[in-house]
Amino acid sequence: MAFPQELKMHLATGATTICRAWAVTRSDGVVLGFTDHDVALGFDGIVFQPDSGMTAKALSQGTGLAVDNTEVVGALSSEAIREGDIMAGRYDGAEVRVWQVNWAEVSQRVLLFCGHLGEITRGEGAFSAELRGLTEALASAAGTIFQAGCGAVLGDARCGVDLTAPGYFVELAAEQVDEARVFGFADLGNFADRWFEKGRLRVLTGAAAGLKGVVKNDRLFGSGARRVELWQGLRAEIATGDMIRLEAGCDRRLETCRLKFANVRNFRGFPHIPGEDWLSAYPLRAGVNDGGSMWR
Repeated sequence: MAFPQELKMHLATGATTICRAWAVTRSDGVVLGFTDHDVALGFDGIVFQPDSGMTAKALSQGTGLAVDNTEVVGALSSEAIREGDIMAGRYDGAEVRVWQVNWAEVSQRVLLFCGHLGEITRGEGAFSAELRGLTEALASAAGTIFQAGCGAVLGDARCGVDLTAPGYFVELAAEQVDEARVFGFADLGNFADRWFEKGRLRVLTGAAAGLKGVVKNDRLFGSGARRVELWQGLRAEIATGDMIRLEAGCDRRLETCRLKFANVRNFRGFPHIPGEDWLSAYPLRAGVNDGGSMWR
């Protein structure tokens, strides 16, 4: 982002009214604003609160591909940063933006940092969180994986399946809940056995609103009752009556893509790639050696 000329002129005066402001966008979409100024600031539709439990340390930046980094520290409080929200994972990977702002004229500002929260540690009534810049993604391996199964995530742009279409989701109140991991229902309608297996469960209301988990098992019993189990329990309490949303699952096979979702045109796998047993094949002196399959 270009440095605003007005802010340059203000800094050149030598008597400045400069502060920092930072916004945190959590995984559930909640946006929180903080500032080291002594009064609240507002811009971009965000209110940046002072003395609200978060302070940023010095920012390390470079002109190369090194990862920009800094750290934020603060106090746990019921008004801003709640321990329960940290434990529930709502701040995991949250987006962070940091500005330098003229608090006397907030239109004079420059974006200093854009990244996300890394490791979060907490102690007695306090927490610290590492901030990682956008260049960190360049250190991750990327590319196409050649495998028999589909490489897309169900419902994403590469997959193209609309999970809001009828038959691919259901919203209902939680009936039986065990350790925020196993859910029991008297009746989910005409969904086939294992329909939601490998799908997602999202919590819509209650203390765990915004959290989601991956379905490990989805079992239908003869009476119509249903038992849905997650791979990992959600890290917040789910009470009977809280609204949840179940989304269909996909095992990434070509057959499932064709029969369950009618989406074979967008299948992102290689179903005819040789399996691992092909690696152990070897030519023989006897028999036919014409370049064809060694397993016939």
